[in-house]
Order: sequence, then structure tokens, then C-alpha cells
Amino acid sequence: MKHLMSLALAGLLAMPAFAAHDDDHPDAETIARVEALLADMDCQMDPDDIEFEDGVYDLDDVICKGGKQYDIKLNVNFEVIEQREE
Repeated sequence: MKHLMSLALAGLLAMPAFAAHDDDHPDAETIARVEALLADMDCQMDPDDIEFEDGVYDLDDVICKGGKQYDIKLNVNFEVIEQREE
């Protein structure tokens, strides 16, 4: 029984850090969805600049084709609800 408990604990400790998330920072699946959306828009950003607050994803410092920089807000369905050029 102790061996089984040790294996379970070892499995928990070996889980990748990106699987965990808090209220402000999204999990790996959300980051992938945001990055896919941005790729379709010819844009990119540092995933560390994705925040979730009050039911909205806030994307800071998004750089798009042509060098323009934006702050973009997405709803929970990953639809752009605001795009402001910086």
C-alpha cells in the first residue's frame, strides 16, 4: 500500500507546471487557442501577457503583421470584443 501511495505522489509531482493555472493566467489549452486565433490574424504575443479577468481574456502587447501593436480583449468564446492600437 505504501508503494502505491508513493507512486501516486510521484505522479502528482511529475505533472507539468503548465497544467495548473490560477484565476488570472490561463492553462495550456487556452494559450493554444489564443495563439491559434492570433496566427489566423497574422499576430503573435508572449503567452505570459495573457490574463483572464472579469470573464474576459486580456491580451497585452500583441504584435501583428506590419509591426502594429495592439491590446486585444476576447470573450470566453475567444471572439474579439475589443482591439485597441497602442
